[in-house]
Amino acid sequence: MNETLIFTVLTLCVLGILSAVALYFVAKKFHVWEDPRIDDVEKMLPGANCGGCGFPGCRGLASALVKADSMEGLACPVGGAATMKAIAEYLGRVAEEKEPEVAVVRCSGSCDVRPRTNKYDGVSSCAVAASLYAGETGCLFGCVGFGDCVAVCAFGALSMDPETGLPVVDDEKCTACGKCVKACPKTIIELRKKGPKSRRVFVSCVNKDKGAITRKACTVGCIGCGKCVKTCPFEAITLENNLAYIDSYKCRLCRKCVVECPTGAIHEVNFPPRPVKTDEPAAPKSSPEPVKAERSQPATENATMQ
Repeated sequence: MNETLIFTVLTLCVLGILSAVALYFVAKKFHVWEDPRIDDVEKMLPGANCGGCGFPGCRGLASALVKADSMEGLACPVGGAATMKAIAEYLGRVAEEKEPEVAVVRCSGSCDVRPRTNKYDGVSSCAVAASLYAGETGCLFGCVGFGDCVAVCAFGALSMDPETGLPVVDDEKCTACGKCVKACPKTIIELRKKGPKSRRVFVSCVNKDKGAITRKACTVGCIGCGKCVKTCPFEAITLENNLAYIDSYKCRLCRKCVVECPTGAIHEVNFPPRPVKTDEPAAPKSSPEPVKAERSQPATENATMQ
């Protein structure tokens, strides 16, 4: 009995040692060398793993940054320019300068301007509702209002306004990761240039119907009149499929288009209030006093005085 037990234990020990040796040589044979700088670059990244960079997590971006010859097209929206500059200095490269961006909700169809024509009774999900039918209003392009964008935001930068039923973006918390853009089935959320002092001008509408149809469905929708295109001195506005679009990288924030828009579809954000024009009656112009011409005395009178 004892001999059998000892033999079994020795056999298992020998098998374990042989297996360990075999695994060691297999690991050495199929070892994949990884640049140690990847770990260092990953530590420099914020670790949000949001996927806004286009890679599955921060390690994927770190690997791409180390392996790439240049940093063009590679950026971390959460870390921003400061993080990319630090990584560029560590890798001995030049970071691509990129303007900070922010998520913008391009829909102003609140309940008071976009009347409901039916009531949805189903799963409270924008993706599900949008796949089943056009929506609760006459606008086929507007916000569904169930907050899928709010659910996917990992930074708490989005919230639903109970009065308007539309999502609201907190500029200070938004990292431009792009998750809300992908989550919106109506593509009303867009990453746009943040602008100086967070000032920006954009068309808050994505409706591509003709003007009469759009106006009937929503009183603040873009009707494709083209007045803004003609007004813009910098060619920053284009009109396509009955919808105006402002290029945030061409726009100089002159705001001339805002005044020209007949429906108020163009929004200006974080600007100081415009000066109020007062219609004061013009003061009446005082008529100049008539100049009295001196009468010339008769020649006979002058002769007498002499």
